[in-house]
Amino acid sequence: MANVTLKGGVVKEYENGTTAMDIAKSIGMGLYKAVCICKINGEYQDLRTPITGDCELEFLTFEDDEEAKRTFRHTASHILAQAVKRLYPEAKLAIGPSIANGFYYDFDAPFNFTQENLDAIEAEMRKICKEKLKLERFELPREEAIKYMQEKDEPYKVELINDLPEDAHISFYTQGEFTDLCAGPHLDSTGRIKGNAIKLTQCCGAYWRGDSKRKMLQRIYAVAFPKKEELDQYLAEQAEALKRDHNKLGRELEYFTTVDCIGQGLPLLL
Repeated sequence: MANVTLKGGVVKEYENGTTAMDIAKSIGMGLYKAVCICKINGEYQDLRTPITGDCELEFLTFEDDEEAKRTFRHTASHILAQAVKRLYPEAKLAIGPSIANGFYYDFDAPFNFTQENLDAIEAEMRKICKEKLKLERFELPREEAIKYMQEKDEPYKVELINDLPEDAHISFYTQGEFTDLCAGPHLDSTGRIKGNAIKLTQCCGAYWRGDSKRKMLQRIYAVAFPKKEELDQYLAEQAEALKRDHNKLGRELEYFTTVDCIGQGLPLLL
């Protein structure tokens, strides 16, 4: 048995091997539904992490902690990638990290994503959230990991594996039919993200690994929040900020203009 010290100094006893997720559920489903990640003896850990001895355990929500936000958004990026692969299986996966205000995923697709494509992807993401697919982690030795991604015809993932240090733990996360190379951590289920609180915001070009000599990929940006009301508030704030954008106002007030024969990067003061 393990003595687990929770918030407020409360100590509870659990069997060794009990996961942080199970402990959260035992405290209350409200906590479980809100928590994204935990700290065990001060170190960030996946909720699937088993308790193996006496420890201090802290649960962190989207509102509490930046690492919790990153975990939430990174899981949403996997949902985005899964949606793209379902709709456009010929697309190749690159990377999909969380960023300051959301997340993105880079794809190598044989066509340019249009707004119609983005709308279809967003709808598929909502379906994946409703499917409540479990995210399960596993590791493979380097050679097996390379072969696994080669069989899936994912050359960018193969390159990433080859660039990992010799002593790296090469891990993957599976949700339904979709598997991605990833160090994690992640939420435990796609159902933990609300489909109506996801929004794809932009698609643009991005060189693979930021190298202008490498292939130009397509980067889909998105945001995700625990509640639809938070998404609505974010979108309203972005709309208000756009109204005050210096590029827009400067043109409207006739402070400057641009012409194509000189280039959009060189404004002409009026």
